[in-house]
Amino acid sequence: MSVDHNEKYIFEAEWYDKIATVLKKFYLYYYPYDNTVELFDIKARKTFLRRTKCEGIQAKDFYVGATVTIFSRNISITDYADCVTRTKLQTKMQKTFAMLKPNVIDKVGELLKRIISCNFHIANIKMIKLTKEEASDLCKDEDSTNITYIVNYLTSGPIVALELLGDNAITRWIEVIGPEDSEEARSKAPSSLRACYGKDKIHNAIHGSENEEAAEKELQFFFPSPKSGKKGPPNTATLENCTCCIIKPHAVQAKLVGDIIDDIQKAGYLISAVQQFHVNPFDAEEFLEVYKGVLPDYAAMVGELQSGPCIVMEIKHQDKKFDVQEEFRKLCGPMDPDIARQVRPDTLRAKYGKNKVQNAIHCSDLPEDGMLEVEYFFKILDSS
Repeated sequence: MSVDHNEKYIFEAEWYDKIATVLKKFYLYYYPYDNTVELFDIKARKTFLRRTKCEGIQAKDFYVGATVTIFSRNISITDYADCVTRTKLQTKMQKTFAMLKPNVIDKVGELLKRIISCNFHIANIKMIKLTKEEASDLCKDEDSTNITYIVNYLTSGPIVALELLGDNAITRWIEVIGPEDSEEARSKAPSSLRACYGKDKIHNAIHGSENEEAAEKELQFFFPSPKSGKKGPPNTATLENCTCCIIKPHAVQAKLVGDIIDDIQKAGYLISAVQQFHVNPFDAEEFLEVYKGVLPDYAAMVGELQSGPCIVMEIKHQDKKFDVQEEFRKLCGPMDPDIARQVRPDTLRAKYGKNKVQNAIHCSDLPEDGMLEVEYFFKILDSS
């Protein structure tokens, strides 16, 4: 079968140029054959970036609603620019909504590993505490006799909302989670997620959108598009007795999120807030400013933090007397993964880091920084 070297997907995209304080609109061309991109400035009617290879991006990163980082510019994809791209990608890169319910919050890492192994791309993630009204609205189509029980279950603790992306995602996700009643799932689909993690029809651990219309509605509620002007439900950060952990963009891209979170939870830590962020160059510099003039890799660290989506967590421990910041830092290991592999091979950076800059994890260095760093993301950036 011959390969079309010039096959391309065309999107409408935009980038806010902070220096010129102008929103630039582009046609973004992506060529799957050799993983190259091209940007055409719509207003100026000229090529802004010639067709070129761009490190760290893949075909799966191109979909409506995504942010792709092209030479440290965070470019937002707003729409398909032609019918061919729309037709090809709408089922290939279909979105669905998934929810991890309160009884599996201590197994988030384990579940994310399962999700990633089933070829779903995690396009967004956020921990949320549902109100009674929100929970009632989510299950208004359920059997009315069970609604009170379901609402009580969904509001009994935090949930994790996920935007999943993949080939025929809606149907496949429903297959992966199995029948609604966990008892039935155990007999009919024993390897499904509800069979493994659910208890019964109400406490069934996982939710998935049943069709395209439901997926769109649920995703808009939990992850509203910036254009809508709406804010999704608030995050669950407590800003007390906590430390900050960031899974860096290179590790997110390498599909290591599930492994890292699983290791953190199995080490006895509680994840009390989790959210995906796209950090712009200005915020990356501000957040890492403490290292400016101290570490020679400061500029590269800033470059890494803004190079794609990162996952930020508030980390706590059940034991209030536990020095969560100091002990969690030990779990992360030395900043240089090569040193970590020699002296502390079980640490997160030893297992998942590549080099001093791409060392998988950022964690708070000083006790007083833990809460401040959590606050920076979950209070300042999340509200901006």
